[in-house]
This record gives sequence, structure tokens and C-alpha cells, in this order.
Amino acid sequence: MAILKIRSGDWVVVCDGAKALILENAGDGMYPNLKTREVHEHPDPKTHELGTDAPGRSFGSVGQGRSAYEQTDWHAQAEQRFLADLAKRLDAAVMAGETKSIIMVAPPRALGVLRQAYSKGLRDAVKAEIDKDYVRMPVHEIEKKLAA
Repeated sequence: MAILKIRSGDWVVVCDGAKALILENAGDGMYPNLKTREVHEHPDPKTHELGTDAPGRSFGSVGQGRSAYEQTDWHAQAEQRFLADLAKRLDAAVMAGETKSIIMVAPPRALGVLRQAYSKGLRDAVKAEIDKDYVRMPVHEIEKKLAA
């Protein structure tokens, strides 16, 4: 694996479906010093607060058969909205010149959702994607993991 160089001014975005840390390297490429720029979180309400309807039923056009629709996964929808909003924020930052280069660190499922939401500008700015879940770690631990 190639050594990841985090240049001064690069953003490291560590996230999952419920929390995102936007960190900026205030150090240099040899000795990164990640500083927290922004923290984004979305509340995680109980399922019954997200949606109350039971799954619907469908009736076959022939015979007596009935089948249920699959239950809506409200948490997955909330996570996807959160990650899409994060991608919009990062795209706006790239367009405004706040950063030129972003390193994404997220679990594989979150990375998949984020990739679908990348604009062309954001896709060009993302120089690395790391499929790890570091969002609950302190920033100094994240630095160590990325430097290893």
C-alpha cells in the first residue's frame, strides 16, 4: 500500500451515516496535525418516531394470495440523506476554494452512498478513500491510524 501523504491544508473527512468530522491538516506532509473544522451529526430518533405506517399489502389479481411490501428502513433513508447533505457541503467547500484536496474515511456502505452523491468537482478533489470506521475515535488516534 502506498503511503498516504496529507499535505498542509488538505481536509480529512471522517464519517459514517450519523456523524462527520471535517478535519484540516495544519501540519505538513511529514507530520500531519489534524484540526477539527466542523462536526456534523444528525439525531438518531427511534424507529417509531421516523415512520408509523405498517408495511402495505398487495392483492394478487388472480386467486386469494396476498403479500406484504417490505418494511421501509427509515434509519437507512436518514443516513443516506445525511451523507448526501455532507457531499453537498464538501462540494460547496471545493467550489468556494476552502480546500483543494479531500481524503474520505468512512465505512464501505457510507463510502458507497457518498460516491453516488459526488459532483464532478468533488470527485476530482477526493484524492483518497479509506474504508475504515474511525468516526468515534479521538482526533489524535485518527492521526496515528492515517500515519501508520
